[in-house]
Amino acid sequence: MNILTLNVGSSSLKFGFYQVTTNGPILVAEGNVDTGGTRHALRFRECGEWQELAFEGDADAQALQRLLALPPIVVLGAPVAVAHRIVHGGPSVRRHCLIDDEVLAAIEAAASFAPLHVPPALAWVRHSRELLPEAQQVACLDTAFHYPLPDLSRVLPLPHALQREGVERYGFHGLSCESILAQLHVIPPHVVIAHLGSGASLTAVRHGRSVDTSMGMTPTGGIIMGTRPGDIDPGVLLFLLREKHCNPEQLQDLLEHRSGLHGISDLSADVRKLAEATGQPLAQLALEQFAMSVARQAAGMAVVLGGLDLLVFTGGIGEHHAPTRERVIAMLRPLLPSLQTRVLPSRENLVMARHAARLVAPPTAQK
Repeated sequence: MNILTLNVGSSSLKFGFYQVTTNGPILVAEGNVDTGGTRHALRFRECGEWQELAFEGDADAQALQRLLALPPIVVLGAPVAVAHRIVHGGPSVRRHCLIDDEVLAAIEAAASFAPLHVPPALAWVRHSRELLPEAQQVACLDTAFHYPLPDLSRVLPLPHALQREGVERYGFHGLSCESILAQLHVIPPHVVIAHLGSGASLTAVRHGRSVDTSMGMTPTGGIIMGTRPGDIDPGVLLFLLREKHCNPEQLQDLLEHRSGLHGISDLSADVRKLAEATGQPLAQLALEQFAMSVARQAAGMAVVLGGLDLLVFTGGIGEHHAPTRERVIAMLRPLLPSLQTRVLPSRENLVMARHAARLVAPPTAQK
């Protein structure tokens, strides 16, 4: 059984092609598609060698056609299942599941919970259904790892009736968290996973289960991120709407694209570029605020957990930017002198392939 995983971002897509064996999914080819602009690049790795194909046209449909035409996929045959990373399924879709018309409609109805993430993923679902009509489509929810959160973390300090509208803490980066726990031979009782990338969140894990997480109802909340502010005084948002004649669309653009590290530094959302800007105080302030945001959240989660045995760094920044890790650890040492830390890769696509293999019956069983 072959499985294709599609992990869609706002301007790029990471994919993996897996062959399912008795030992689980084995990676055959992987890569990414740059879907920005009018000229696109499909980059893939086969047998350890990276290759690149450039193309023009409709990024989604054209890219999927080219992806399916890659040599290893042609040789092994079309996938039986396509696993899609769905950032937010709203209040109705909480578990990893097969995508039928009812599930698709429920995810579409919840798009307003994550308007930058869900619509691009749904576009790839539609392309996959059209180009691979025989394949099962699988929704892998970033929120599923956190469901159900304890009420102590789930319930937001708002009128109780709003919970019926889906207003609660959901939590995100769940596929990443699953992949981290799968890599730990022994899971300590009290773990915090810091997924630090352009989007960033921390998750408190007690005995293998999520009990608290920094993001809330949407992926905009929590700690400081590349272009998102994280938690912020709601009075600031009211002020902007009232006094600056800002409409909801403009406010969304500000919160999603012009805040966070980019907003503080007035330079970039890339920590590498900020680290290189040694003569620019705002760049250094952005890095320090980011590190403090992570450390403050980790310390708070130690309170929630009743201790902290292990802090795991993952994500693009967490894995590859040692100065940020070192600064966070230095801030935590006075409070947690015996804190253990690890750096592990986020393997979301592998987790998606495992869920797809579990949900999709082998072809012989379908007859």
